[in-house]
Amino acid sequence: MTLSQIASRRRFLKAACTTATTLGLSSFGWCGGPPPVTNPRATDGDDAHEPKWDEQFIVTVGPAKADLVGTTDRAIQAAVDTVARRGGGTVHLLPGTYTLRNAVFLPSKIRLVGSGPESVITKIASETVELADDSNWFDQEITLAEAKDFRVGDGVLIRATNPHNGSTDFIKRTLVARSGNRFKLSDGLRDNVWLSGKPTCASLFPLLTSENTADVVIENLTLDGNGQNNENLNGNYAGCIFLQDCNRYRIHRVEARNYNGDGISFQVCHDVVVDECHCHDNTNLGVHPGSGSQRPLVRNSRMADNNIGLFWCWGVKYGLAEGNEMTGNRSYGISIGHCDTDNVMRKNRISASGKVGILFRDENRGRDFWPNRNLVEENTILDSGGEDGVAVDITGKTRDVRIVRNEIRETRAPVGRIGIRIGENVGAVELEDNAIEGFAAAVADRRTG
Repeated sequence: MTLSQIASRRRFLKAACTTATTLGLSSFGWCGGPPPVTNPRATDGDDAHEPKWDEQFIVTVGPAKADLVGTTDRAIQAAVDTVARRGGGTVHLLPGTYTLRNAVFLPSKIRLVGSGPESVITKIASETVELADDSNWFDQEITLAEAKDFRVGDGVLIRATNPHNGSTDFIKRTLVARSGNRFKLSDGLRDNVWLSGKPTCASLFPLLTSENTADVVIENLTLDGNGQNNENLNGNYAGCIFLQDCNRYRIHRVEARNYNGDGISFQVCHDVVVDECHCHDNTNLGVHPGSGSQRPLVRNSRMADNNIGLFWCWGVKYGLAEGNEMTGNRSYGISIGHCDTDNVMRKNRISASGKVGILFRDENRGRDFWPNRNLVEENTILDSGGEDGVAVDITGKTRDVRIVRNEIRETRAPVGRIGIRIGENVGAVELEDNAIEGFAAAVADRRTG
């Protein structure tokens, strides 16, 4: 085809699209892509578009007068599995206290809804025992030094020093069979668990968990980790809610409290929404958008009395934290760091942080691992840290950060407190229309250039 023929063809297509738009035909998409789906039907194998049905399958769980009567993880697990087998629907937890010996594993396309403060999911106290025999990476069993209260069906965490590199291995499994102190596991170990690494088995697990699932709603529930009776397990493995490699979860009006670890943690999960939740009194993090998670939305939630309120982990991008309250967190209200770029923190209220209101972490691990291109806009940041506290601390080689239209105030004595501190190696920072009051230094810019 000649150049003149190509130009003629382009003119024809442009004219045709203009005519189609004039005639109201452009919605058919032959000029601008496929047409929108306006009236979907349930079609075998099509999970992209589903009609909005007036009624779906519902199973109730509760201590009495429910489809499944019980207050254990087995009752809830049976309910969510039943709903999933029927293509999705709702599991409704009636008022009651549900005490778990194992996590509830959530399948795709379900809604787990409780009765607010009246539906409390908690867990047993943790026990830890040593292993009494070596297990190899291909084994699917362990032998405990003593069985204590361990039972078939329990969720467990096996920890051991890796004999090859000295790191700590964390292996989550379920006990599925036993003979005395010898237990079969739900899956193979895939790591060498040798006595030389001082291995232990503990009854530690998240309350609600899932892996490689999508399109789930968790709503109107109270989750209590029984933290005072459990060992610590960090948010890379557990929490009141722990998700791994999941997409399109909505966590709505959930109270996640008192876990010896994180409140809500999700790792390599995309399009997760946390809204109107209350995450408090957790030992580690309130809400933890974990490594590689894309487009998280944390909105209108409260994170109080954790170690850190909101923790952006590694490589979290295109997220929004808006309209939240972070108060009384022992270290930081918000912490953002390793490759966490292109995120927005807007209209949050951050108060009484133990060290810093918002920390941009120094991630000196590679060429450009800092939290770049993030926006902090229209937040209120009050009374951060002790006598040398900082409201907003930008460290390392962070660059292209915008801090605009925030109210940053200190109501105590100025002492050595700083409103915004910019480290000596920090790149471009835009400060615009911020109201900064009550500090010994409103802005401490330590860059020499």
